[in-house]
Amino acid sequence: MNTQDPQQPYVPDTSIGTAFNYGWKQMWKYFLYLFLISVILFVLHVPISIADSFKNDITPGVVVLQVIGFFYWLMLFPIFAYGADWLFLKAMRDQEIDLKEMFSGFKNYVNIILAHLLATAIIGIGFIFLIIPGIIFACRLVFVPYIVMDRNLDAVKAVEKSWKMTEGHGWKIFGMGVLSFFIILLGLLMLVVGLFPAAIWVSSAFATLFHSIDHQEKMALENGNGA
Repeated sequence: MNTQDPQQPYVPDTSIGTAFNYGWKQMWKYFLYLFLISVILFVLHVPISIADSFKNDITPGVVVLQVIGFFYWLMLFPIFAYGADWLFLKAMRDQEIDLKEMFSGFKNYVNIILAHLLATAIIGIGFIFLIIPGIIFACRLVFVPYIVMDRNLDAVKAVEKSWKMTEGHGWKIFGMGVLSFFIILLGLLMLVVGLFPAAIWVSSAFATLFHSIDHQEKMALENGNGA
């Protein structure tokens, strides 16, 4: 049961059901914005998909294309992906959405790229040395984009903060990941028409979870400071 001050913005609890329920509600409230954000992100991901489609070809031209695609994924695409996560978080917080902020990450370029590299490396190493550590690392570092954008932390501090914030929520995040897989699959089965709403719903749910845990943490700090 929510016992917040009625004059304060509603903050959902940290359960899986609430994350998806609240995410669903906010998704439709800001649907046109979130849909456009998702379409932009999809279009910006096309160069990566094109490069991947030629991964079995080793001609010089294709190798050059793959190298360009790799550096695009590594050095440019994270800016857009982190910007999209930031706007989803603002929607869950009922804050005004300015689509130009999807590209605001260029102002924080170094932190975003280094955070993306560090998180990707940690998760990748986890999957190399058995799959389970990779899954654990992926769950514990899921908040890195929100933290970098919301708190402007550097890569190491953002990874450390995500690890701390997800403590005790690992199984919950894993469960959300499994549920998200089936939601995306259902969207694909709906003649691909449902893919965008499915992806938007999943992104909204994870942004909701961060919003909830972040709020709980801030309230705990305030109560601790006031004690």
